[in-house]
Amino acid sequence: MSTDERRLAALEAARSGDPAALDYLLRLCQPDVRRYAQRNCFISDVDDAVQEALLIVSRKYTSVRAVAAFSGWLFSVVRRECRRLGRKALHFDPYNEEAVDRWLASHDNTSLRQELVDALESLPADYRDILLLRDFEELTIGEIAARTGASASATKSRLHRARTLAREYLLA
Repeated sequence: MSTDERRLAALEAARSGDPAALDYLLRLCQPDVRRYAQRNCFISDVDDAVQEALLIVSRKYTSVRAVAAFSGWLFSVVRRECRRLGRKALHFDPYNEEAVDRWLASHDNTSLRQELVDALESLPADYRDILLLRDFEELTIGEIAARTGASASATKSRLHRARTLAREYLLA
């Protein structure tokens, strides 16, 4: 039996309420979680990311709808923890509203306009186009998807990424 098959069997048993199966599942996942964290985290955050990811798995493993989706979900949890720990280590959070408010208060309208133009120009063309279509032309996601030829989910993803990049540029 392969590791994936053992992992899926342990997940099924854990979902049926077997605490020993959950313990076995976490022990099976730990080496993969550690390898993935070593590739995606700062070296000083690897242990914390592994511990947090396994804690999240132990609490939320029942939320995985399809057993086959477990591995993808597991690596998403690790990636999210690596990013969270990285933002904490760098003291940078692009969603920190207090930093945004301080930044806005330190600029007048003219400099804000210029900073926004510079931020938009710094974006790759496909991100810039989607951001302009949504936030300036106020098109819906469906309209943007039809205009660009991308799927609605790709459009949402690109819009989110464009906003994140623009925000990082403005707050950096």
